[in-house]
Amino acid sequence: MQDDGFFGPDSVTWRLHTDPLVGPAGLRALLLQALHPLAMHVVATRSRFKEETWGRLHRTGEYVDTTTFGSRQEAERAAAVVRGIHARIRGTDPATGLEYGADDEDLLLWIHCALVESILDVVSRGRAPSQPLSSDDADRYVAEQVVSAELVGVRREVVPASRGDLDDYFTEVRPHLAVTREAREAASYIVAPPMAPRVVLTTPAVPVWLGVSGLAMASLPAWARRMFALPELATAPTDAATTAGLRALRAALLRSEGRVPGVEPSEHRKRAVARMAGRAA
Repeated sequence: MQDDGFFGPDSVTWRLHTDPLVGPAGLRALLLQALHPLAMHVVATRSRFKEETWGRLHRTGEYVDTTTFGSRQEAERAAAVVRGIHARIRGTDPATGLEYGADDEDLLLWIHCALVESILDVVSRGRAPSQPLSSDDADRYVAEQVVSAELVGVRREVVPASRGDLDDYFTEVRPHLAVTREAREAASYIVAPPMAPRVVLTTPAVPVWLGVSGLAMASLPAWARRMFALPELATAPTDAATTAGLRALRAALLRSEGRVPGVEPSEHRKRAVARMAGRAA
């Protein structure tokens, strides 16, 4: 019997995570996550994100694909590795002087909620007007994703389980967010990461990436764009233009079978798409 993991082909999670805009949504999530001073400090001081930008992005995508589309055993194994890494990271919060662990529940919950909100926002905005994501499906997606937070060690009872709960969470956490020097540096690396000269000179990777990452930045909530000192992007016309841009990008990615230069879907996702197509047939 096929093990469809924690979600399965009939889930909203599979529908959204096989959408070609899930990659840009992941970039948006990284930009949003950078606004949490302690979470950003942990990344800046306890990881090699700058030195291993592409590897880090690839591993993050692989992890999400494994926990989404892999078997339950594969998902639990991947999550156990992540929990083990987090358990070894300890330090002192420079703002409060208090000790922290990378497995602190508040930090894990922030990372989770920023990713869920980003995928929900970007993918739903990028869909054609004739195929909107319903409010029921949005609630289902947030509820389904509770298990993703549990896999990394967050208690189920504290995880938002509906779109309304998710909005309430961000209202509660916003006063604690800030754009630190580390956050600005991380955002710069995400929007314009270093590329090998050969890639720059022989491929369209730079303009493609700048276009995609620019849309990711512009799709952030208006309050987040203002925090990044981008008031010119925090307007209604910009929101409308960004939505149009996301729809155009999605259409282009669908025409190219969901590929952009240098980026391929994982084997887990490929198998998931094939299973979804088989069931639809």
